[in-house]
Amino acid sequence: MIPTIDLATWRAGDPAVGPAVDSALQRAGFLLAAGHGVDDTLRADVRAAARRFFALPVEVKQRYAVRIGGRGWLAPGVEANGNVEGAETPPDLKESFAVGPETPTGDAAVDAVWFPPNVWPAEVPELQAAVQRYVAAMTAVSRELLELCADALGLPRDALTALADHPTWTFNINRYPPLTEVGEPAPGQFRIGAHTDFGTVTVLDREPGAGGLQVDVDGTGWTDAPYDPAAFTVNIGDLLAHWTGLRWRSGRHRVLPPQPDAPHEELISLVFFFELDHDALVTPLAPPLGRQADLSPVVSAPFLKERLDAISVG
Repeated sequence: MIPTIDLATWRAGDPAVGPAVDSALQRAGFLLAAGHGVDDTLRADVRAAARRFFALPVEVKQRYAVRIGGRGWLAPGVEANGNVEGAETPPDLKESFAVGPETPTGDAAVDAVWFPPNVWPAEVPELQAAVQRYVAAMTAVSRELLELCADALGLPRDALTALADHPTWTFNINRYPPLTEVGEPAPGQFRIGAHTDFGTVTVLDREPGAGGLQVDVDGTGWTDAPYDPAAFTVNIGDLLAHWTGLRWRSGRHRVLPPQPDAPHEELISLVFFFELDHDALVTPLAPPLGRQADLSPVVSAPFLKERLDAISVG
């Protein structure tokens, strides 16, 4: 249903990997990626530093508070991912710390939105170095995944990475507090409401739990996402689905609210959203490779910004 693909096997030339990727992304928009070569200590270091940050008093974290799209602390209550689907939903039961690329273009208007400076908490100095190491690894993995996606469609491997010379991306460290902290969820309230991601590929390192990730699989509905501690959970976003002419599904997913049978469960997810150059023009693949012939080209930045605005609360 949601297969595990081995990047090392694909690098070695296994012809079965591409068709497996194509099938998985048509049905669910999700797969597990093993053989990525990322050292486990990178993930552990980020989590340890993040837990120290999230444990700080609210008045300290407030010094680093930002809104959706900003760099720093996203407090509980500022984000409702379910809103992107057009229905008013309660805020997500999470808090986050967000960073992005430190590679400004020199265009002040562009940089203010897509390349603002990162904010690093002085109280947890080790967070900066741990995150910088991790996002360097995630950038490399994301580029390889885009090459794999192009290969799975029988296209030149640089068909997508050619549009990512100066990409935008966001790295969110999400903390899902326990039931004992947040209390009983409101009707329709989730740790993250049902949504699709907005960019090309999302590379997720997660902790399994009772209130964990579910994926909407074509023909099956909501299904608990498989978990492998050695693999990343990968889904494609709206921009990549659009590029394929909707051949592939943007992976719809949600994170369940904290569960009564696990009232002390706290989870930390490391979520890397990779996009393209802010001004990249994405032209949908035409049939028969693409599924729809009436899709228009889109520019990455406004395509993403519309969706980010939709999930902001207030």
